[in-house]
Amino acid sequence: MSTIGLLYPGHSAEDDFAHAERILDQQVPDVETRVPVTITSVGQDAHEVGALLDLGSMPRLTEGADRLVARHAPDALVWACTSGSFVYGWDGALAQAASLARHTGLPASSTSLAFARAAGSLGLERVAVAASYPREVATHFARLLQRVGVTVTDLASHEILTAAQVGTLDVEQVTQLVAQCPRDGAQALLVPDTAMHTLALLPELEEAAGMPVLTANQVTVWEGLRLLGQRRHAPDLGSLFARAESDPVLAASTAAAQARPVPVSHVDTADGGAR
Repeated sequence: MSTIGLLYPGHSAEDDFAHAERILDQQVPDVETRVPVTITSVGQDAHEVGALLDLGSMPRLTEGADRLVARHAPDALVWACTSGSFVYGWDGALAQAASLARHTGLPASSTSLAFARAAGSLGLERVAVAASYPREVATHFARLLQRVGVTVTDLASHEILTAAQVGTLDVEQVTQLVAQCPRDGAQALLVPDTAMHTLALLPELEEAAGMPVLTANQVTVWEGLRLLGQRRHAPDLGSLFARAESDPVLAASTAAAQARPVPVSHVDTADGGAR
């Protein structure tokens, strides 16, 4: 068994990751993968730079990481928040993940780093971005991608002010957000908000876009597997999971840690309960 522990801020789409477990269990039945979620504390739910810097602060993350490790003994952990990592910039996002790794002794990463590494794995140089955030916030994501050599051909901002609002978007609204994003010249479309439910929709989203679609929750799971030097062939999780060939990014990853017995999907809350 491989256990990828996720630190997730607040309550918006944390239930999305149960779809990843289900799809992986169905399409890769010989390897058990668990993705337990621990909720980190939130000061202000706002897509605003100051609030997001607070959201991704180390006291909030390490407190959540301690609960995650104590309850689930994960093999790797990912800070499952794009905006709460990319607002720190590329170097800051790297430092954030490194601090989590030092604190827990586990391989660690974040959703922002996952997007960069997934784009590199697919050989992407030009992408369109369909962002739920206000443009002031979304441009930080574009800058992070540009820092690693990925050009953003179009950046669509939807001016949604809170993660809670994003979590209420239904299938039709998410599909429209993807279908209506300008993407001329792009090789893929990126949807960078872990508050958005996408993991059960990836084939439909890729059909609507007419190209590979990378979503925040999708790349988060992929990054956890990458940290363990693993790949899963699960086409229902989109083009990122559809390739079966060996990947030099994975070959350079951390060696797989020992699997530990843990319960199936749990979501821990900041007050120690479960929801």
